[in-house]
Amino acid sequence: MAIYVVARWLARTGEDERVAELLPEISAASRAEPGCLEYRAVRATENRREFVLFEGYADEAALAAHRESEHFRTLVVGTAVPLLEERQVTVCTGV
Repeated sequence: MAIYVVARWLARTGEDERVAELLPEISAASRAEPGCLEYRAVRATENRREFVLFEGYADEAALAAHRESEHFRTLVVGTAVPLLEERQVTVCTGV
């Protein structure tokens, strides 16, 4: 069964442009994963510090592989997360 992730990132004041610069690289690396069905990052129009990531994976194993990948550990956890004031992640399945 496909697994979907909705992640909401709120950049720290003054860090939003750096986060925006990282997201194309994060998105491209994630979309290249074998089990990735979709990976899209968008930026809010009213609050430019807010980003939403829409992710789809073939199954739980594909999501686990994504979270264990080198680019997730270095670009997301190691680089982007320290730039964030808040990070909310919701994992979903289809209905």
